[in-house]
Amino acid sequence: MIDATQISPNFDPKDFTPFSDPPIDEPGIPALFTLLRDRIAASGPISFADFMDAALYHPELGYYSSGDRRVIGPEGDYLTSPEVHPLFPAVIGRWLRLAWSALGAPACFVVREWGPGNGTLAAGLLSWSARHPELARALSVELVERAPAMRARQKRALRPWAQRGRARWDASGPLRGVLLANELLDAMPVHRVRRRDGRLEELRVGLNEGRFTWSPAPATDPGILAYLEWLGVEPPEGATVELWPGLPAWARARAAELEEGFLLLLDYGDRTERLYAAWRREGTLLCFRRHAAHDDPFRFVGEQDITAHVDFGALGRALRESGLRVYGPLSQAEFLRRLGIGQALAPEAAAGLSFEALQARREAIAALTDAAGLGRVRVLAAARGPSIPPAFTAEDADSWAGPSTIERGSEGESRHGRVARRRRL
Repeated sequence: MIDATQISPNFDPKDFTPFSDPPIDEPGIPALFTLLRDRIAASGPISFADFMDAALYHPELGYYSSGDRRVIGPEGDYLTSPEVHPLFPAVIGRWLRLAWSALGAPACFVVREWGPGNGTLAAGLLSWSARHPELARALSVELVERAPAMRARQKRALRPWAQRGRARWDASGPLRGVLLANELLDAMPVHRVRRRDGRLEELRVGLNEGRFTWSPAPATDPGILAYLEWLGVEPPEGATVELWPGLPAWARARAAELEEGFLLLLDYGDRTERLYAAWRREGTLLCFRRHAAHDDPFRFVGEQDITAHVDFGALGRALRESGLRVYGPLSQAEFLRRLGIGQALAPEAAAGLSFEALQARREAIAALTDAAGLGRVRVLAAARGPSIPPAFTAEDADSWAGPSTIERGSEGESRHGRVARRRRL
């Protein structure tokens, strides 16, 4: 037998061990990492909802509180529809004009946007409304934003309209108009729950050698148990789910604000039955940084987005229980087609555009309706009053209220749906 050390004087057995990824040492924002680590060390594991809330929304250290870094858009970590092209605000503007007309063209028409991001959609809507002077005189936007850094960014984007009283922040109370939220609810802090050996467990966040790790514990949180009882489903054996116990209260509060008009929600999500299906083993938790997706929320703490699918079945139920009529959801692709997004390429609409501008429109339409990307966004509408929301029909009413016709799936389908949730550059 030949001694391996005789082959080369520089032989090192480590050269022939299996390849592995380098150790991860990416704690994120040091002060936030230390704050959470010390809290867990002192009091024990915390819920993932508490971890996610601090990682995203801590007033000084959270992801959305960063004042020196853009988080949404080409220079950020992910791209939302309003950031793709002004065409998206224009099509939503068309929907608003129809909604305004359905309400009788009131002299005061308020759009209250929850989670306005960079303010791009609100600014685009106000700018677009100038094409319709009567609507422009009636229209004002109210922006509801909890992150100070994001609010400052919105105020810069909306300064011309704020100076004229057409853009305001943190308004509340009843309104006649539209409640709007685009890609807000998928960033609400969620709990992670699984069923193992017939027992319901909560996946909490603990420490292992100074690093964050999952820490299973019996699911005893009253909010979790009450939500699952209200929902009427539980995770199947071996499956993990994300749930937001605050969903019913959030939906009821929005319904209470709507004196007359419409609610329009655009987000990534699925039916209750599919979110709790036996084939969906890993849940839908996903993180985004620099336009790349992964599923480890313990990396880059405070420096990445964390999301989970919205339960549109639960959302629709809560809105119905609040007295609203619910429509959809539709896919964003179908919603934009019904509003005539393709007409933006018609000769009369494209007249005077340069070749580059026309090509940008084509690419924007493709991106916004891509079935593997932004076209997967779900659009749900609700109404208080006699009218059906624009772009919806009576046949769309409560379309996800009954049992799902889609009862099968695969892990491959699940993972594809998760990774395609935000458009990557």
